[in-house]
Amino acid sequence: MAVSHRGAISFGMVHIPVGLYTATQDNDIHFNQLCKEDGSRVKYKKVCGSCGKEIKSDDIVKGFEYDKDKFVIMSDDDFEKAKSAKDKTIHILHFTDLNAIRPIYFDKTYHAVPETGGDKAFELLRKAMKDQGKVAIAKTVMGTKEKLLTLIPTDDGILIETMFFADEVKQAPKEPSHPEVSEAELTMAKTLINTMIRDFDPSLFKDEYQVRLREIIEKKIAGKDIVAASPDVQVNVIDIMEALKQSLAQAGVKHD
Repeated sequence: MAVSHRGAISFGMVHIPVGLYTATQDNDIHFNQLCKEDGSRVKYKKVCGSCGKEIKSDDIVKGFEYDKDKFVIMSDDDFEKAKSAKDKTIHILHFTDLNAIRPIYFDKTYHAVPETGGDKAFELLRKAMKDQGKVAIAKTVMGTKEKLLTLIPTDDGILIETMFFADEVKQAPKEPSHPEVSEAELTMAKTLINTMIRDFDPSLFKDEYQVRLREIIEKKIAGKDIVAASPDVQVNVIDIMEALKQSLAQAGVKHD
């Protein structure tokens, strides 16, 4: 697995060299766009807006428009020169509780892996955070963007979550109303929740839609007819109490 980013976790005066490796992967089925008439693949070309000539990726540079149709060209070296030693470091700003961070701020997950000479300091940081029940808030520069990070200790290592900044997070378009609920409704809802509590085991779940989609693709390749799945019966919840009672009955819980 290729390293996505190299740096050092800065913990007070302690510097821990680490590599960041992506912790998730894309398993979705991907499709090509084809011409409806003859099934040929649709191609997209990058062309010069002035002469119309097709441009290769190696001939494309980044430009910042500082005035209308006026650009300053930025090279990879320019971006690197903008980074200070502090920028390249995963600088821990403070520690906090994980439940103090709204999930909406999390973006992408990485495994932090200690590099040569960093094992003991890495384990010290992991164990200290784990024992204290804390996570670390940090900043670094990855690529050409500054990133806010959360370092989360686990039983085996440290996960690093890149985060959105506050101005990147949109507010909900409408705040939900908070109608009154009765004590009886609340008690039954809590009872139903308690019947469904179990440890999370990610191996028990899979993307069933992708499985069905792959089956359809294989049948179409084999020239077989495709039969649509039977639609699930949807019931509008009118009487919440009755719906809760039926749910508890299905869970095998007796109620008054």
